Amino acid sequence: MEPSFGWWAKGSLKGTPVVVKMENPIWSMEELQAPSEDDFLAGNTPTGTSEKARGKNAKQLTWVLLLKAHRAAGCLTSIASTLIALGSAIRRRVASGRTDTDNGSAKENRTVKTRFYNCIKVFLWLSLLLLGFEIAAYFKGWHFGAPKLQLQYIFTAPFGVRDFFDSLYSRWVLIRVEYLAPPLQFLASFCIILFLIQSLDRLILCLGCFWIRFKKIKPIPKQVTVADLESGENGFFPMVLVQIPMCNEKEVYQQSIAAVCNLDWPKSKILIQVLDDSDDPTTRLLIKEEVHKWQQQGVHIVYRHRMIRDGYKAGNLKSAMSCSYVKDYEFVAIFDADFQPNPDFLKRTVPHFKDNEDLGLVQARWSFVNKDENLLTRLQNINLSFHFEVEQQVNGVFINFFGFNGTAGVWRIKALEDSGGWLERTTVEDMDIAVRAHLHGWKFVFLNDVECQCELPESYEAYRKQQHRWHSGPMQLFRLCLPDIIRAKISIWKKFNMIFLFFLLRKLILPFYSFTLFCIILPMTMFVPEAELPAWVVCYIPATMSFLNILPAPKSFPFIVPYLLFENTMSVTKFNAMISGLFQLGSAYEWVVTKKSGRSSEGDLVSLVEKQPKHQRGGSEPNLDELKTEIEQEQKARKKKHNRIYTKELALAFLLLIASARSLLSAQGIHFYFLLFQGISFLLVGLDLIGEQVL
Repeated sequence: MEPSFGWWAKGSLKGTPVVVKMENPIWSMEELQAPSEDDFLAGNTPTGTSEKARGKNAKQLTWVLLLKAHRAAGCLTSIASTLIALGSAIRRRVASGRTDTDNGSAKENRTVKTRFYNCIKVFLWLSLLLLGFEIAAYFKGWHFGAPKLQLQYIFTAPFGVRDFFDSLYSRWVLIRVEYLAPPLQFLASFCIILFLIQSLDRLILCLGCFWIRFKKIKPIPKQVTVADLESGENGFFPMVLVQIPMCNEKEVYQQSIAAVCNLDWPKSKILIQVLDDSDDPTTRLLIKEEVHKWQQQGVHIVYRHRMIRDGYKAGNLKSAMSCSYVKDYEFVAIFDADFQPNPDFLKRTVPHFKDNEDLGLVQARWSFVNKDENLLTRLQNINLSFHFEVEQQVNGVFINFFGFNGTAGVWRIKALEDSGGWLERTTVEDMDIAVRAHLHGWKFVFLNDVECQCELPESYEAYRKQQHRWHSGPMQLFRLCLPDIIRAKISIWKKFNMIFLFFLLRKLILPFYSFTLFCIILPMTMFVPEAELPAWVVCYIPATMSFLNILPAPKSFPFIVPYLLFENTMSVTKFNAMISGLFQLGSAYEWVVTKKSGRSSEGDLVSLVEKQPKHQRGGSEPNLDELKTEIEQEQKARKKKHNRIYTKELALAFLLLIASARSLLSAQGIHFYFLLFQGISFLLVGLDLIGEQVL
């Protein structure tokens, strides 16, 4: 019977060559002979041959072990170098970064902001103290399973045989059981109920979206026979006013103006207003130059600049609607400075108003030119895809109401006037006008198949400020609109939907329980194990909800875990914003224009410089050259931008990491992994290591 020699015995050679290559350049390449049949047939070979074979095998084994050791050392070296690089990046952030307490963080109420941060620090220092106490107890023999604590030792062991630490720790356990665990468990149970209600709401929305897809429900305008586009005969081409509000939008103004000027609509039936609130003289000059260029090409476009810039965007729109010529127009389309509508945008939205006198708004969905730019934009794309395709589409189909997005929508001017026009009382003027229009009986239509391209914030600083405004404004509005909603002559169901679902559940309850449950209660239950959070609350339901959120953007499925962690990380910003808006604190009135990168416009801008100078005035060519130079300088300036260090996120990161270390003592597996990865997520965000990273 011939022995089996495995993979090295293939072929006719007695020994198959094995090439060993060392990764380190100081090592050389050697060709080794693998064992042959003679090496194994020791009984049939002379003694000398057997000794020689054993020596050869020993040499081969030595080389293999050296190879394994080298690879292990290389792996450890790479891990060490990665950690060193990360440490260097952190040191650079600390040395050159600016914290969110610097003056660049604008008009936020310092007293309130400090109180919120101090509360987090109290929890942090308390958790650090308790961790040391628990570790000492663990080594003293106080071993208890998760999450139940056996109290027999406390009640049975005589006090005389205990040392001071045992007596102190037993008293601490009794305080936990009697005084700390009950209120903490009550608060946890309350948040769990809110969590389940919000999860049920999200599940119902997803089922509604599935039903819309299954039944192929889609808003369809009445058939319109399109004849001559310019004359509008036999067609529906009403007078449309297009507004582009902007403020210091140097990076993106040209692409938005060009896109709107290329809308496919009779020139005699459209007027474009560029509503420039810029306080930078250079930016105003550039925008004026762009408007003049399109005027020379026959486009009906005007430039407006306010001398008194009150009310932010709402004041800008209100001022524009006060122009005498607005009475000649029936509809107004609004596009923010980074939005680029397709040429057929008006032809796909305006026809929905025909013979539908109750319709006040037609809203298109957003698509994003930079959704794959970095991890931050990918996570935003997941969130906003769910917002448009699920929340707004379902509410539009079944309720005829949703919050206006402030852009990429067409309003019936009569609906705006009937609802009181633009008001400057909140930082969410778009939601304000939508709520008032709904209370006056106007209906809304959401078009999921009509997209308007725009840009996502690529830096965490810009995204954080945007989210602060988006979550403080609704709470401001809720305080102002609640009496009007109660008095409105609408059905009880519509009042319930607006008060509970639209405002309380999705704008207040969601950030409240997300922050309280996962950032405060969960870490505290590690130090007060008598209060429990079940595994299904920590892991299974959040994972299921994240899976539902990611369905509208299936290509983002690999990012489901980062999405879950990042949404919890953003809860601190949303919670702070919600509190500011609800109690009318200083930061609730903060308006910061979201920074744009202009990625989709810079290439087109340079190409426009290099072609068609004939459309410009004789003296305008140097201005375009200056514009090109300014863009290059702007790019260089962005590379010198300092990233920020976010103190609240860092404090919560250490709180969660300390709690994860405590969970190891009671062997709570799922809780440990959740706290660990959530703490790392807070750490990355706190050091501004997510999103645009420019040194």
